Amino acid sequence: MPKDYYEILGVPRTASEDDLKKAYRKLAMQLHPDRNPGDAQAEARFKEVNSAYEVLKDAKKRAIYDQFGHAGLDQSGGGGGGGDPNFSGGFGDIFEEFFGDIFGSGRGGRSSGRGGANRGEDLRYDLAVTLETVMNGAEERLRIPTIVACEACHGSGARPGSGPETCGTCHGSGQVRLQQGFFSIARPCHVCRGQGRTIRNPCQECAGQGRKKAEKTLTVRIPPGVDTGTRIRLSGEGGAGRQGGPAGDLYIVIEVTSHPIFQRQEANLLCQVPITFTQAALGGKLEVPTLNGRARLTLPAGCQTGKRMVLRGKGLPYLNRPGMFGDLVVEVRVETPIKLSKRQRQLLEEFESLSGQESQPESTSFLDKVKEFLDKKMSV
Repeated sequence: MPKDYYEILGVPRTASEDDLKKAYRKLAMQLHPDRNPGDAQAEARFKEVNSAYEVLKDAKKRAIYDQFGHAGLDQSGGGGGGGDPNFSGGFGDIFEEFFGDIFGSGRGGRSSGRGGANRGEDLRYDLAVTLETVMNGAEERLRIPTIVACEACHGSGARPGSGPETCGTCHGSGQVRLQQGFFSIARPCHVCRGQGRTIRNPCQECAGQGRKKAEKTLTVRIPPGVDTGTRIRLSGEGGAGRQGGPAGDLYIVIEVTSHPIFQRQEANLLCQVPITFTQAALGGKLEVPTLNGRARLTLPAGCQTGKRMVLRGKGLPYLNRPGMFGDLVVEVRVETPIKLSKRQRQLLEEFESLSGQESQPESTSFLDKVKEFLDKKMSV
């Protein structure tokens, strides 16, 4: 007796579409043949999972299955276990589930019709860049994992010397009809998957897919001002199309890495600079780093921790706004001296004895407030 599709995916019959998709993704990643080379049991489970999801993700198939079980699917021609074994559960299905959500395209979603060409998948590549790249832009040479047309069969999926044949189930129409009482519903043929053609002798190089996984080298221009989440679209550099269809697009998704000195705040940069006790008290000239070099600013006497000074136009460029830059915000941190020598301690003690309210107004004000608070408390 065939296994229950809900049990295969490990979800209840009330599972939502999102629950089904999450369960499928988890199992597909665990059982994929690329992760389990030579494991026949994992491969068999992988095919079961794909067959179950093929049915349950389709609202009409799921309704038929819920009402009639496997027998209803066999009668309707909508079963998930039939078809070309070289196609079912292939890497194209994995790309559809994982990239389809990101770009809303699945397998591209555009077809020239029954038995015609299908657009390839839109693919994603995550690229980490530095703040220096954000500042100046760059050209990156990347090796991108992708899907290309099989050279051996020229994308047909058939072994050289042979070719696709008219599907014997739908007779080339790409559709089968389900008769339920007075109603007749046309559905994509489960054998040829709506293509109208099948492959009797699949290409050994690509296992009948007409496409295969590969890597290609691309040069990508990173414009100044990009931020984490910025997408750069490379038209036609995605997965190869089926049956000679156009390739999908490749999206380079940017992630800006952290910097040891600067913190990014949109187009502005924050730099926290430690200063000495004497610099804070006396003031003077302060040299600070910028992404393209260094700058000098005037430190006022009596500077406190947290004091911020702004260098206009020394931040990052705005994306797609040439000549527009954010600011560099310098925040000073007064560093308390440690490991004092005997002479240094004597000088500080002498300084403390000479200090009055004028030189430390905040401390004096705070002590006055504490005294007032305690006096009120004692009088209650």
